[in-house]
Amino acid sequence: MNIGKISNEFLKNQIISKLTIKRKDVLLGPGIGRDCSILDFGEELCIISSDPITGASSQVGYIGVHICCNDIVTTGAEVVGVTLTVLAPPDAEAADIEQVVVDAERAARELDIDILGGHTEVTDAVSRMVLCLTAIGRVRKEKVVSFASAQPGDDIVITKKAGMEGTAILAHDREDLLLRHFSRELVQRAKDFIKCISVVKEGRLASAFGVHGMHDATEGGVLGAIWEISEAMGKGVEIDMKKIPVAAETAAICRLFDIDPLRLISSGCMVIVTPEGEKLVKLLNANGIEAAVVGRVIEDTAKWLLTEEGRIPLDPPGADQLYKALRFT
Repeated sequence: MNIGKISNEFLKNQIISKLTIKRKDVLLGPGIGRDCSILDFGEELCIISSDPITGASSQVGYIGVHICCNDIVTTGAEVVGVTLTVLAPPDAEAADIEQVVVDAERAARELDIDILGGHTEVTDAVSRMVLCLTAIGRVRKEKVVSFASAQPGDDIVITKKAGMEGTAILAHDREDLLLRHFSRELVQRAKDFIKCISVVKEGRLASAFGVHGMHDATEGGVLGAIWEISEAMGKGVEIDMKKIPVAAETAAICRLFDIDPLRLISSGCMVIVTPEGEKLVKLLNANGIEAAVVGRVIEDTAKWLLTEEGRIPLDPPGADQLYKALRFT
């Protein structure tokens, strides 16, 4: 099988189809395009999401805490904390494991949340550091955000730029190679994109504004996230490719690795469905968050890209482009 997140078709037919919800207090279980599970805790809902970190080598604790919390925020919930499982290979140093926890705690401080516990183990089952995180949040029932409210004609907004997380990972993990092709200043700017991977701020703003759904663009990139929200809504989408912003640093690095920035892991880029896209963009801009309306929800279930060559179908996400770049020599 290909390296990376499994295909949505396999996930749907071979995994999710084997699972059934058996308890009445589980309001939302696994599904395509669903970032979180939702449990009924009386007046409040408990929101749970899990994520692994397998593609990055640097700052994995920091990245992991942020991307797991990003998922919780897509429901309009407040994050309480995360559990952290660290699986280290036998050649890891004690300082390497300690650094993972230090970096995770740094992210937790930024988000004002707690590391709730977890597990730490050295195992020959992995060849490099692997993290598994579970984030837990809470939200009042009347405040929860769900794609169930999406309607044809809604705008599709994205925040920041495509591929920023993947760009930062490559700048950190393939720095020596990049410095043979680009200036140190460009590589440093790309590394600094790691500071942009949280969507907590825009999630809170969008939730208060009133939206019909939010989804953090992770593996599969911006286009993968848009495909997934279409599945979650049960409605189609039409996306104008030229409106999706890509940083110059990302474009340059992706050209070197011959990869597509729109299918590169993109934590920090939130995909939002709202009936008032331009108004939301103005609000986000006023709070220092770049955003753009890139498309709309349509009546049927078709998924379309508007390109210079015309209207073409949006394919399901495959293996993230990051893995191709990490194998580049």
